Amino acid sequence: MALEDSKTYVDEAFTQSGQRRGPSYENTFGGALSFLRRRYSKDLSGVDIAVTGVPFDQAVTNRPGARFGPRAIREASALQSPDAPYGWGFDVMSEAEIVDYGDLPFDYADVRAFPAALRAHITTILDAGAASVAMGGDHFITLPILRAYAAVHGPLSVIQIDAHTDTWADDSAERIDHGTFMYKAIGEGLVDPSRSVQIGIRTDNPDTLGMNIIDAREADRLGSSAVAERAREIVGAHPTYLTFDIDGLDPAFAPGTGTPVWGGLSSVFAEGLLRDLAGVRIVGGDVVEVSPQYDTTGATAIAGAHVATALCCLIWAGQQHRQA
Repeated sequence: MALEDSKTYVDEAFTQSGQRRGPSYENTFGGALSFLRRRYSKDLSGVDIAVTGVPFDQAVTNRPGARFGPRAIREASALQSPDAPYGWGFDVMSEAEIVDYGDLPFDYADVRAFPAALRAHITTILDAGAASVAMGGDHFITLPILRAYAAVHGPLSVIQIDAHTDTWADDSAERIDHGTFMYKAIGEGLVDPSRSVQIGIRTDNPDTLGMNIIDAREADRLGSSAVAERAREIVGAHPTYLTFDIDGLDPAFAPGTGTPVWGGLSSVFAEGLLRDLAGVRIVGGDVVEVSPQYDTTGATAIAGAHVATALCCLIWAGQQHRQA
């Protein structure tokens, strides 16, 4: 990089003009932060994937702090920005137009207004022809997002990587709870449980509501490639939303989360699983429950950033597979 060009490698989140693809050579330890150093933009013209933060954690049952997840994931993603994601066979940063759409604006003191605000936020992205990758926030955020996606695609298949099924009974329209979002999503007809799968489950909940479950022990026995193949068979060619609760990983790999449970997936398992899902019709996704203050190493945010990047790759791979 020539010295006279240095101005173009500083604060690229804001200094980029127009469309910009490819890696970023800005110092990973400096500059304005955005996801993968993509440009911040509210203009979705020509955008393929809009990454957006949802700093909401008022629905947790244990430790709060996932409101700081989007900021931590953005910071961790700077480590990935100079190079193509490993092992995918393509560089999503060079091929797809990805923007950081910023965070959802909402009134933290008006919790009941939050679901409608998030649904409208995601609907704006979908109406522009882009897909969304959301950085949570607690797992409740997935419910309003699914409402927006189901309005476009009809009942969705879901691949959920999680320690918990989140299908605890909740028939109150007023309750906002990260442990019941899937119960409500199925009850509202947003999700087809027969064509959906939950991977990494290791907490007891007798009522599965018809979801296919590959629990953590079975996943470990089968291996990531076999689990990915089974998930592929379950969802088929159906429009699929992928939601990754970071507590799906064992606390050894992701201690920074609100409801950690031992006996979870390893990071190498998760990486292989996500990569082996390439070609599935992933239409959107999220990574949730990153609470960085419980992890002094930053490993949880790093894992979250890798998951968000993998979601971009999966969305892009699914689009290209359909067009081929």
